[in-house]
Amino acid sequence: MDGLNKRKENIMIIIAFTNKTSKIIPKIMCRKMKHVAPIFVDKNRLKLIQFVHRGNIKKIQIKWRDIQILKQHGWQFIYLNTRVNRHINYNAWTCVQMVKNILNITDKKIQTPYALYKYLTQ
Repeated sequence: MDGLNKRKENIMIIIAFTNKTSKIIPKIMCRKMKHVAPIFVDKNRLKLIQFVHRGNIKKIQIKWRDIQILKQHGWQFIYLNTRVNRHINYNAWTCVQMVKNILNITDKKIQTPYALYKYLTQ
């Protein structure tokens, strides 16, 4: 594993939500939010974990300026300082399942990005 190891620790993490996707099933099944992606903050470096499909997860280095650009394109962000699981679950079936694993959320009712958004903002 490339620096993201299995330990749980308190760090700042940004959860990014968007209402845009190229996938057909989220367009049909999901209401307001269609995709979710975590962003790990390590010192001044940001690493976006992009779920493409099961077994294919991309790690993308971004800058703070990129977050401002994404905000202009309709992305919404939740900033958390919490205990996270830094092990990425490559066997996750959805982006929501991957983020729930990172945030140690076990609530089975959370299946869509919007449900996760509501859970994190309550």
